Amino acid sequence: MDQSPNPNKRESYRKHSKLQLHRNNAFTNTGTPRGGNKLLRIIGLLVACVLAVGLGYASHMYFSINSAVDGSGTKNSATSAKIAAKKPISVLILGVDQGIEGRHDQGNSDTLILATANPQTGKSTLTSIPRDTLADIRGDSGKYFMYRINSAYEVGGSKASVKTVSTLLDVPINYYVEVNMKALKELVDAVGGVTVKVPFSFSYDWCDFKKGYQHLNGRHAVAYSRMRKEDPRGDYGRQLRQRQIIQAVVKKALNVNTLANYRKLVTIFQKYVTTNMSFGDMLSLALNYRAAAKNLKSNYIQGHDAWIDGASIQVASTSELQKKSNMIRKNLGLSTVSLSNEETRQNSLNESKNNVDFSDANAFTNYKIYDDYGNVTSLLN
Repeated sequence: MDQSPNPNKRESYRKHSKLQLHRNNAFTNTGTPRGGNKLLRIIGLLVACVLAVGLGYASHMYFSINSAVDGSGTKNSATSAKIAAKKPISVLILGVDQGIEGRHDQGNSDTLILATANPQTGKSTLTSIPRDTLADIRGDSGKYFMYRINSAYEVGGSKASVKTVSTLLDVPINYYVEVNMKALKELVDAVGGVTVKVPFSFSYDWCDFKKGYQHLNGRHAVAYSRMRKEDPRGDYGRQLRQRQIIQAVVKKALNVNTLANYRKLVTIFQKYVTTNMSFGDMLSLALNYRAAAKNLKSNYIQGHDAWIDGASIQVASTSELQKKSNMIRKNLGLSTVSLSNEETRQNSLNESKNNVDFSDANAFTNYKIYDDYGNVTSLLN
């Protein structure tokens, strides 16, 4: 392998003094994590799914909804060629943390879910990406390198997040939906609550949950999606519960009886959602992608615990990334490709130089980051 640096590619490593990222300490803190950030993992896809399956059921609603969306400043009603032709699409869902606990900076994206919908096969996929997944951060003129994937939003917003996830899995991403965390409670209440199968009994934030089926209002849905410490699977167990709520909301939205509250959904959309989809796109999704929304396969990228420069990171194996890339590309009607990116290069170097073994259940303490020269460098401090 040619180890000489490519001056047109990027700096071999980002300089510490040029980037003011706020570290996400959800895994490294020993104290109680901030509660507000836990809501973000679910919010984005809830809004996107409800809009995609709910806004187009009755044609007489078109003009009133269009008028409401136009009133928020979204004047574009044209439908993209891909959606108009009923082609498979991919959407990156981002839950962002502006406004939490008085924050007004760019913030990180604490929800990353890549959704695909194929109206030709009638199938959809939801792939959760843990926010602490090690990734090559893209989208800012190639200045930045390996760090937690949720930091991409802080360095370059939705565009940087799209580029980073697309490169990680080698999949095209057509659209994004960016949602402020405050939407969850209002959205669940707008569809009349949701019913989920609670995996075990627990109490959290003054809400009691009993094992078995339970109907949740907005406040209970928030608590259900936030709890982590009492779950034997930790953050992955919480992601499972979040996907339960996503699917429950989609099922509820597919019921025509919930459309009496469609104006509430539009109001939530106006207040909390930013997207590069037009109103025409959303209406076409509602009308033509409904069958795919009913056949929904949810999953997540499984990371391996690692400590790198004292920071807790989730490192996904090359085989895990390849498996998820294959699944997503298949649902988009694309042939599979062998992943060859910065993540797979780092994995290969660590396996050969540091004897990193992804079959070892213990957290890695010997995983290193290598620059373009093949020399060990460090994570951003």
